[in-house]
Amino acid sequence: MTVDALPSPVRPSSGARLAVYPGSFDPIHNGHVDIILRGARLFDRIVVAVSRNAEKAPLFSVEERIELMREVFRDQPNVEVEAFDGLLVDYARHKHASVIVRGLRAVSDFEFEFQMALMNRRLSPEIETVFMMPAERYTYTSSRLVKEVFSLGGVVNGLVPEAVEGRLREKRSGGQA
Repeated sequence: MTVDALPSPVRPSSGARLAVYPGSFDPIHNGHVDIILRGARLFDRIVVAVSRNAEKAPLFSVEERIELMREVFRDQPNVEVEAFDGLLVDYARHKHASVIVRGLRAVSDFEFEFQMALMNRRLSPEIETVFMMPAERYTYTSSRLVKEVFSLGGVVNGLVPEAVEGRLREKRSGGQA
């Protein structure tokens, strides 16, 4: 393949480089926050795309997750948060994104993420996938583990933003967030 045969990246008319960071974020944890903040330094804008996955039974509704993330990133003007459903590449094209950001915590994440990146490239070759690793102290952190530890009475301080920890406590006490 020659350079001329490579597809051009999708760029909005403003020329800004937009990245999409998709996930369920149920709940968002500090590993996510680390990747989002670092992505916000690399790209002009980063859209945190909260997936509406009907197959999962989330702890927080999509609306609650969006509200929490908007609170966490309220001082980051180039971080946007919205919901999406359907194919990620369709959403990314709709947003005029040129990059999909994905987090890799461990080698065990790589095979699945690699398959997804290749499928996304097949579906939309003009959109690149960029893999980012969280800070070392968050490499073992996952939303599933945060929920499990918290539900069993464990401490998640330092693993999630304070706003998330507060909402988790509200959920535990039966209050609605």
